[in-house]
Amino acid sequence: MRRVAKGDEFRSNVHRGGTVEAVELDPAFEEAAVRSAQIMGLRVAGVDMLEGNDGPLVMEVNSSPGLEGIEAATKLDVAGAIIDHIDNRVAFPQIDVRQRLSVSTGYGVAELLVHGDADIVGLTLGDSGLRERDISVLTLHRGTSVIPNPRAGVVLESDDRLLCFGKLEEMRSMIPARRKRIRKVKKLPKIPIHEQD
Repeated sequence: MRRVAKGDEFRSNVHRGGTVEAVELDPAFEEAAVRSAQIMGLRVAGVDMLEGNDGPLVMEVNSSPGLEGIEAATKLDVAGAIIDHIDNRVAFPQIDVRQRLSVSTGYGVAELLVHGDADIVGLTLGDSGLRERDISVLTLHRGTSVIPNPRAGVVLESDDRLLCFGKLEEMRSMIPARRKRIRKVKKLPKIPIHEQD
């Protein structure tokens, strides 16, 4: 939804008199909102954004968002959808995959980012050589979409994020080396600074 402030009030919150309207969300805004919630570790969140000249600007991520405005704008039962989501989580509880899969020495779970200059960009998952390196891809995150248990024929793209299980050393070797920072060492003055005129 889009919120519009009332009168001289710069804040557009509904409880401050702001008005709401339903909008067709641009994919860039949707991706920014979903990614912001993921970064904060939230499954339910309200993400406040501004419409900047270069795209979405995230203002804040609310872990307990007000629903009055979004329900009025969309005519959807958002609270009911959240309750249904929680009910499904209770019926099928989440397990800590990293903890369960880190029992084998030298193996673990890690997320790998496919950099633009990586050798595997443009290759299918089957041709990427990951399986041969003892790395299994559990999910592939591309923008706001998630591909669980991706098939061998999926073509890897730049900025894909791969949640993998496998040999930790092999996965570490796939991370590009960071440029070493050149440290500038300054010589201390012969006379302490506090004693200089």
